[in-house]
Amino acid sequence: MPVVDRFVLSAWQSNCYVVRSDRRAQEAVVVDPGGDPSALRIELARMGARAAAVFVTHTDVDHIAGVANLAGGTGAEVWAPAAEMEALTTGQTRGTYGVTPYAAEHAVSDGDRIVVAGLEFDVVDVPGHSAGHVAFVTEGMIFSGDLLFAGSVGRVDLPGGDWASLLTSVRTLVERYGRDAVVYPGHGEATTLGRELDTNPFLAELRAA
Repeated sequence: MPVVDRFVLSAWQSNCYVVRSDRRAQEAVVVDPGGDPSALRIELARMGARAAAVFVTHTDVDHIAGVANLAGGTGAEVWAPAAEMEALTTGQTRGTYGVTPYAAEHAVSDGDRIVVAGLEFDVVDVPGHSAGHVAFVTEGMIFSGDLLFAGSVGRVDLPGGDWASLLTSVRTLVERYGRDAVVYPGHGEATTLGRELDTNPFLAELRAA
């Protein structure tokens, strides 16, 4: 079973995840490095691992601010949503925030499969919080970015946000991966799709369907 370690890197309290095939693995996947990755590099060294890949769920500043620094300093290749590549390439994100530009090596979208660091990930389009948002899924673990949180969901009032799309995206994840799938969100603690479907007040429309 993959090992997941969570780090909070940004002032926005966004989660960055380090995913390894096991505790002894020497390669890791880093998901959404949204702040200065200096401390993360130290932790990777302590683990005896290197960043082999960087995954981006969406291109808001609190999820990509550390991408250029981490990838440029480690040689890790970057996988980012095809529909949001421009923000990463230009360094101009929603809300007029700027980050160091980075040209991702791989543009991904629904149906893609990534094999890296001894792990296999499915890519799922999950628009709603942003138009090009994706999730990365491996062995029942969903790295959902800002689509879904424990007890909440991502905001939809920024450009590209859409409430109906967000609900459809959550429904898609439940249909594909089941209620027991573990959600590793962009903010806050991990949860499961079933728990959120049953108790999340923002998903009442899905319960009524």
